[in-house]
Amino acid sequence: MLRHSLKKLTLAAAASLLAMSASAAKPQDPINLDQLLQQLQQGQFSQSEENKAREARFRQQEAQQEQILQEAIAQRNALEQQASDLETQFEGNETRLAELENNLEQSMGSLKELFGVLQQVTSDAAGKFQNSVISAQFPGRAEQLSALAEKVGNSSKLPSIEEIETVWFALQKEMTESGKIAEFTAEVTEADGEKEQQSVVRVGSFNLVADGNYLEYNSTTGNIAELVRQPAGRYLDSAEAIQEVDSGVVNFGLDPTGGSILGLLVQAPSLKERVQQGGTVGYIILALGVVGLLFALERFVSLMLIGNKVKRQLKKPQPSNDNPLGRVMLIKDKYPQADTETLELKLSEGILREVPKITRNLTFIKIISVVAPLMGLLGTVTGMINTFQAITLFGTGDPKLMAGGISQALVTTVLGLVVAIPMTLLFAMLHTRSKNMIHILQEQASGIIAERSERGA
Repeated sequence: MLRHSLKKLTLAAAASLLAMSASAAKPQDPINLDQLLQQLQQGQFSQSEENKAREARFRQQEAQQEQILQEAIAQRNALEQQASDLETQFEGNETRLAELENNLEQSMGSLKELFGVLQQVTSDAAGKFQNSVISAQFPGRAEQLSALAEKVGNSSKLPSIEEIETVWFALQKEMTESGKIAEFTAEVTEADGEKEQQSVVRVGSFNLVADGNYLEYNSTTGNIAELVRQPAGRYLDSAEAIQEVDSGVVNFGLDPTGGSILGLLVQAPSLKERVQQGGTVGYIILALGVVGLLFALERFVSLMLIGNKVKRQLKKPQPSNDNPLGRVMLIKDKYPQADTETLELKLSEGILREVPKITRNLTFIKIISVVAPLMGLLGTVTGMINTFQAITLFGTGDPKLMAGGISQALVTTVLGLVVAIPMTLLFAMLHTRSKNMIHILQEQASGIIAERSERGA
């Protein structure tokens, strides 16, 4: 039984030893216990040899690690020394740099202020040249000065004499060209969008004209374009005149602001647009004015012709039937035997027949002179109603919403006065002429009655 237990224990130990040395070459299976014991002894010996080899490797590696550590420490010490040297050098450089900067400040003195002024003047000149119409003839000036101003402001290097002279020459050229009227060829964008090479006349630094029209210079794109809307005709006449003459003095519509006043001038509404602002009431007022003017013209011509005939009749003893005075005088011959009273009544009747022909249409002219301002007042009230409606709907934040109603109110008032004033004057003139003519008829009729009365007596 004991032998059997030892046998089991021996087999278990052998199995453990075989498991630990699994990486070694697999031995042959034992045939008996002696071979098993021999294999166990060989396994312990192999394991002991392997441990010794591992321990030797560990010792060798420990020596190598120690050497690497010493090399790293030596390198660290060298770098620390180098860092200390560089820090010392950096501090020395900073001290030296401060001394040099101080020396530079002292050396520059007033030149530093001069270069600051140079930079400011250059920047201001670049902005002025950018918007100047002279740049239409000499492009690229603003970009050159802007680059110089940026160089002076951002660089520690002092500008050269040539660069300073560049600014002086540019300013001098601007002043010189602003007093000239020059002509040059450039590409012009017409009002319809077409581009064409045209001869452009530059009037100082104020205006550009070509082909009898005013031009505008776009400082952003550098293009020259014809104004879509031109100013009044008298300004266009001056633009044509300055292009046609070679010397002498020419009246020209000059814009001293370089285009601002011209831009406002072309935005002003024309006479047609003013009339359109009056709306329906404005058109009615103008229609009344035209009708009244036609009536007045007809009365003026008629009274002038009748007056000439009456003047000729006054110089002739023989009455004629082609004028009012002649027809009144014929009544005397028609009733030669009538007494004074009857003749007076007949003459009064003849004069009354002539009065409607002489005063015809004068009443219509008077009515128009009265109705026109009333129509203007109607347009004023209508325009104010529209204005208050716009205020109710949109408030008073945007004045343009109220401009339409206010324009209608003012324009209709003006139109009513424009029609009423001349109609009143024309009525007064025509009425005076007709009264004078009727007075001549009455005077001649009184003379005929007096003559008949003397003859009857």
